[in-house]
Amino acid sequence: METPFKNHHLLLLSVLLLILINHPSEGEAEDAAIISRFQQYLQINTAQPTPQYQQSADFLISQAKFIGLESQSIEFVQNKPLILLKWPGSDPTLPSILLNSHTDVVPVEHHKWTHHPFGAHVDSHGNIFARGSQDMKCVGMQYLEAIRRLKSSGFVPLRSVYLSFVPDEEIGGHDGAAKFADSDIFNSMNVGIVLDEGLASPDENYRTFYAERCPWWMVIKATGAPGHGAKLYDNSAMENLLKSIESVRRFRASQFDLVKAGLKAEGEVISVNMVFLKAGTPSPTGFVMNLQPSEAEAGFDIRVPPTADPESLERRIAEEWAPVSRNMTFQFKQQVSIHDKSVRPVVTKTDSSNPWWSLLEEAVRKANGKLGKPEIFPASTDARYFRQLGLPAIGFSPMANTPILLHDHNEFLNQDEYLKGIHIYEAIIKAYASYIEHTSDGSTRDEL
Repeated sequence: METPFKNHHLLLLSVLLLILINHPSEGEAEDAAIISRFQQYLQINTAQPTPQYQQSADFLISQAKFIGLESQSIEFVQNKPLILLKWPGSDPTLPSILLNSHTDVVPVEHHKWTHHPFGAHVDSHGNIFARGSQDMKCVGMQYLEAIRRLKSSGFVPLRSVYLSFVPDEEIGGHDGAAKFADSDIFNSMNVGIVLDEGLASPDENYRTFYAERCPWWMVIKATGAPGHGAKLYDNSAMENLLKSIESVRRFRASQFDLVKAGLKAEGEVISVNMVFLKAGTPSPTGFVMNLQPSEAEAGFDIRVPPTADPESLERRIAEEWAPVSRNMTFQFKQQVSIHDKSVRPVVTKTDSSNPWWSLLEEAVRKANGKLGKPEIFPASTDARYFRQLGLPAIGFSPMANTPILLHDHNEFLNQDEYLKGIHIYEAIIKAYASYIEHTSDGSTRDEL
């Protein structure tokens, strides 16, 4: 027989259960707010070639003010604002920390996305679908959220921490990070270490990058006499270009075979991919079919690792891919600077001789993360502009157990991985901002 006391007890438990269901815990509410802010940033359409930079700048500055960071908007090029935030350290004489990210994203083919690419839709699995969710709005917001937590906890940095949100990385960075790195503003910041973007990892190990392949964006052009579409003759523009394409294909296959065999990582080989092919004589209905063109062009995205010999590659291009003897010419597009093409890239050490690397390793471990073997980034990032100044720069995007979807359709990042990444950055920023270098006699030095 049930007693009144027992019925009252069951009623109380039911009420408590309803309260818990309808009123999320403080931690759950905080996570929801963090995800909401990430979604707001993702919903700003900063896709090239017409990124909404001003909307992005306004959002970032509003976040900085709420957190309590110093902020400024800098335009090295008109209508391309670079947002620079600062968390002052207690010892401004020490070299500072720079957390760099870019605000622009690559274009999208809307009809090939399951969800709107700028809707930041969260599906039933917690995946956030949006252009920039991996590349690299996630990292920029993780910086901010990590600092928000550190400030709330009462942590005071010894070193100043800067956050830079730069434009135009996706089109070479020449009006963004390049001008920033070459500016008096950057020189006055006394930067000691730069963190920039990395890549997602399909397994449990986070990926880190100490160097990157330089882009050589090349156009090969073939010329020849025009001829009737039915005529067979030697040295037509199309024939000469096809010979070059076949030579490039064989070289590409030889490099790709090294990756497939596990002999080299993707970032350690020279990659070559044809990105456009242009030939033919246009007509109102398409192309003139009975006229062989006098000119034909092909564009190639070449990525050169720091271990490669650039002079040898240039000889190959001149002698095999675009020889004058076949009426061939080649040129590198303006987006490839002289530094990208002719200067060997600088690498950042990933051993005990680099205290910043050791600090990152230890911080990730303490935050229950795992690091894989350091790599050469297979593409290029803004980090190269800072490495060229002799600064250590590490590429790192904390996205484990995540398919690599940068520049792909249906780019997404799981919200749990995003939240865990904030925890990882919280540990890294705290370690970096607290770091004091010790000399062999146990004393400290103000300068690294």
